[in-house]
Amino acid sequence: MPEQALYLDPLPDPLIALPDNFRSRFWQKDPSLWPAGAAADVAGMLGWVDVLGKVGAHFDDIDAFVQGVIADGFTKVALCGMGGSSLAPYVLREVFGELPGGLPLTVLDSTHPGSIQAILDSGIENTLFIVASKSGSTAEPTTFDKFFFDRVGNPNAFVAITDPGSPFHRDAEARGFRKIFLNYADIGGRFSALSLFGLVPAALLGVDIRKFLQTAQDYAAALQVDESDAFDLGQALGSYAKTGRNKLTILTDDRLASFGLWLEQLVAESTGKFGTGILPIAGEAVGAIDVYGEDRFFAAYNVLPVANPSFHVHFDDPYQLAVEFLRWEVATAAGGAILEINPFDQPNVQESKDVTKRILAAVEAEGELPETDKIFPASNEKLSEFLGDVAAGDYICIQAYLHETAELDVQLKTLQANLRDQYKVPVTMGYGPRFLHSTGQFHKGGPNVGHFIQLLDDPQDTISIPGQRADWTRFVLAQARGDYEALAEKGRRIVALNLGAEPAQALQTLIS
Repeated sequence: MPEQALYLDPLPDPLIALPDNFRSRFWQKDPSLWPAGAAADVAGMLGWVDVLGKVGAHFDDIDAFVQGVIADGFTKVALCGMGGSSLAPYVLREVFGELPGGLPLTVLDSTHPGSIQAILDSGIENTLFIVASKSGSTAEPTTFDKFFFDRVGNPNAFVAITDPGSPFHRDAEARGFRKIFLNYADIGGRFSALSLFGLVPAALLGVDIRKFLQTAQDYAAALQVDESDAFDLGQALGSYAKTGRNKLTILTDDRLASFGLWLEQLVAESTGKFGTGILPIAGEAVGAIDVYGEDRFFAAYNVLPVANPSFHVHFDDPYQLAVEFLRWEVATAAGGAILEINPFDQPNVQESKDVTKRILAAVEAEGELPETDKIFPASNEKLSEFLGDVAAGDYICIQAYLHETAELDVQLKTLQANLRDQYKVPVTMGYGPRFLHSTGQFHKGGPNVGHFIQLLDDPQDTISIPGQRADWTRFVLAQARGDYEALAEKGRRIVALNLGAEPAQALQTLIS
């Protein structure tokens, strides 16, 4: 196990106690630790607690699969997924980089036509497509599968990772996919990093998955005997949140920037429900001390936090990711016990999906998106008007339904920092529809203190979807409209701004 350094400075006051004998009961997978959820439901989501002792049985099969893929001439991998099925592979790719004997991996978790076109432009003739979906019915990976399978036409280029018996499992068998990896049904997506959803892409990248698993197992063994830092961290998370410090600011060096996206989903989707929760802020630039309110606490990876309270973590070995995945899964579960919620459900995620489904049904019937008067041309005046009632304890959320590019990423982070400095509240930023399966639960289920800025554009690529009247442009706009309506129905404050055909230029105007 890599050398660890975790410091809690200072501890919350008061420090709320975990349930009696929490650690021993945790390893026994005792669902009564989280009485807010039905015992059977909680028990059915605790497979991640002991997955380390089971998943190694798949490694010889994974080795043979990877060797076959390379022998058959595949030169790159495209993973099509959402939320828990895509974020861990994304982090592994970013942290490990290119490895000898590995294949370059692209993660597709955007329905924006620009993102679809980027995959097509990269060339798909020697691409292995992994379609990853726990339920097998999530709209985005299902549509990615339909689109690329129609383009490629070769089932030997397709791999499924899903739960046994899911609709996708049966469909992939019927179509003759090259390989179907069946994960453990008792593991939720955001807790699946150390299961097949994370380890199969890791093996394709060239990661030594045996070393990776052993690193996690060594840490788990220490937690079961004398190490308590993950449980201490969870106790602090819940205690801070109970006393008003419910904004977790994740500070990292450049190498670990992607880790914040994974942690963002884990914490926000697990805790943001029934009016409570912990809001993670990832990717926010470091600011002056006076822009941080009394509602913040910090997780600092290889950087010094600008304020306390904070957690300090030293990270120098990419294989330590296995430790961080497990550390935060345990901490989030423990924090959920303090908050008296069920950290393993996501009761509000379905709301945007239902509205989006209704809008797409209208597109199939009419051929166009329904008219709306709720989208405004992007302007500083409209933005300032919307943010006029921001107060201490609130947060601002930038929801970018845009094609993620290096240029737009820099601009959005600049806008994020500028808004934070001006209004002195936390500012989150995420790309849609990725965040719908991540922080979207917190947006609708957490405290009603958010101000949501939805950024849209006019995509120039028109790419049809087989068997649907909705092309990718209508698809992503329907998702944005669905989330707008779901937030509005919850009484959330939201504005939709259209950046037009040149989003980078319009963003620069907002920034200035």
